[in-house]
Amino acid sequence: MGKIQTRMGDGRRVELTEAEVRSDLEEGTNDAADRAKVSPLTPDEIEYLFEIHQCTDKAVSVEQGKEVCLTYDSSTTKLKRAHISLSKIQSLQVLERALGADSLELAHIDYSFKPVKPIVVFEQPVLEQALLITIPPLLYGAMPNLGLYSQPNGPCPNPMDLLPQGKISEAKASFEAAVELAIKDMVYVGSQMYETGADGINFDTTAAAGDAEFLATLRAVEILREKYPKMGIEMGMASEFILGLHGDLTYDGVRLAGLYPHDQVKLAQKAGVTIFGPAINIISNRSLPFNLARSVTYTRACTEAADIPIHAAVGMGVCGIPLAITPPVDAVSRASKAHVEICRLDGL
Repeated sequence: MGKIQTRMGDGRRVELTEAEVRSDLEEGTNDAADRAKVSPLTPDEIEYLFEIHQCTDKAVSVEQGKEVCLTYDSSTTKLKRAHISLSKIQSLQVLERALGADSLELAHIDYSFKPVKPIVVFEQPVLEQALLITIPPLLYGAMPNLGLYSQPNGPCPNPMDLLPQGKISEAKASFEAAVELAIKDMVYVGSQMYETGADGINFDTTAAAGDAEFLATLRAVEILREKYPKMGIEMGMASEFILGLHGDLTYDGVRLAGLYPHDQVKLAQKAGVTIFGPAINIISNRSLPFNLARSVTYTRACTEAADIPIHAAVGMGVCGIPLAITPPVDAVSRASKAHVEICRLDGL
């Protein structure tokens, strides 16, 4: 029986037998289907994933005519992470003119709405200049990051300190207070940057702090959509599962804790989101075949439930990409191809 070169969720290269790859693919899709109560991949789809992994080419790609557009989160900080000294505008120019980016995103180095609020006046002229010398859609992006509203850095008591003490009602009240503060900051920054000329706003890594953060973002989107009917709004998630850190919060009568991507997207589009990005976390000690089958199962259910474009968060540590600062191209290309062709994505 032949051996297949693949990787683990942490990026480590491994060699598996064909039987082991098939077993991991089956286990991955069944794990996702069981957790989210959605349909597992069909035998033909499992076979297609097997063929992708069986291919000995270093990088694979979609067929001609099946290409999708790409959106980017925090794109102006990516080159800084590679220790390349460029201004924000220069970074956008490199992404557009050298790397062929389909869309661009301006962002502050501290990629959250709360720290952007006091310096938004300095971000506006940068956006104005960038719009004059770039062609693709230019979004402004940041994370809701509800944790920044907790002490010692924020005004609210820290729920993570209160919960272990059994102060449940106090922790819930703190979450609820943080929600109101976060909504004001997101609406303010989103309004200022959109009125400056941004083609849209990206709420990135949404719900990292659980159901309260998801609620805050949905309500901020709702307000922005009412103010600006034509605004482009992208929402990228932090995880496939909404953590119930509060536990009792609802939006449009739906309890937020425990929602998976196919239910998350329904609320996002009700609020006014125009592009939704499901994020499926990597299990770093499992193989790429396991993680990819698991991710595709979640994402396919999301695209089937959606009435808006789906741009899966195929990046470091999510949607079948190993958890590594510089993800290997063999893993990235296989995850991208599988998501696009099986999930019928609108973008990545």
